[in-house]
Amino acid sequence: MAGYTIKNLNDIDDFAAGVDGADVRFARDHIDSEHLGVSRFRFSASRRTPFGHRHREQEEVYVVTGGSGRMKLDDKIVDLEQWDVVRVAPEVVRAIEAGPDGIEYIAVGSDRPKGGDGERLEGFWPTE
Repeated sequence: MAGYTIKNLNDIDDFAAGVDGADVRFARDHIDSEHLGVSRFRFSASRRTPFGHRHREQEEVYVVTGGSGRMKLDDKIVDLEQWDVVRVAPEVVRAIEAGPDGIEYIAVGSDRPKGGDGERLEGFWPTE
């Protein structure tokens, strides 16, 4: 195995195929990394992740590469704009909502147990 891997995110299958207004590409299994996962998310205007999630062990960083939106971190909602970087500790429940022009971001995750350590929480966003 080479000491590096190059993979274009557009060449990875869209995990959200068929979900209107969402495009999600998970690269962890495609980059031969023992320690990192990299994913790209695109959401159209005002679309939000339909659930929150947290981890037992995995710390994540989110980098907004286009558009704007909001992120719910436990009970706090923060505004996001292009080039904001958000580090999230494993135990913090998080979810993202696109702004009026949509949002695109990269998520980078650290080591995790085999098979993952995420916990999904339905109904995380408040009813507005």
